[in-house]
Amino acid sequence: MLTLFVPFTGFSRLSPRTLARASDKAFVARARTETRAETGAETFLPAVDVVEDKATFVVRAELPGMKVEDVAIVVENGVLTLRGERKLEKQEDKDARCRIERSYGTFVRSFSLPDTVDAEKIQASLSDGILTVCLSKKPTSRPRKIEIKAS
Repeated sequence: MLTLFVPFTGFSRLSPRTLARASDKAFVARARTETRAETGAETFLPAVDVVEDKATFVVRAELPGMKVEDVAIVVENGVLTLRGERKLEKQEDKDARCRIERSYGTFVRSFSLPDTVDAEKIQASLSDGILTVCLSKKPTSRPRKIEIKAS
């Protein structure tokens, strides 16, 4: 019995989110491999959510185990940059480590900001391993109708 083979049948059932997640994981794995090969150091890429409402943009980054002094936030030329380093915890006793799965090293995440962000009103906090950056929007001028006078 012959069966018709259609190569991309299951592909259409994948959601855009699943595809994005798969490509992100491939990118992170490639970045880790290249960094380790080039410098001998591991790097990590924290997961980031960006949410917009009427008054603000909120950027949330997962930074478990990091302290405020390990993170820097810079806004320059319309770009928000999150930069930091998660250091490998030093073990004082003589026990050998069997396996290390957590990522350590430096990270840099940059985001282009729209012109509507008020750079003077940016606030940030770090709590329970989540960095939250609130970017207030500038008050927008409402369109107004201009009345045309007949002459």
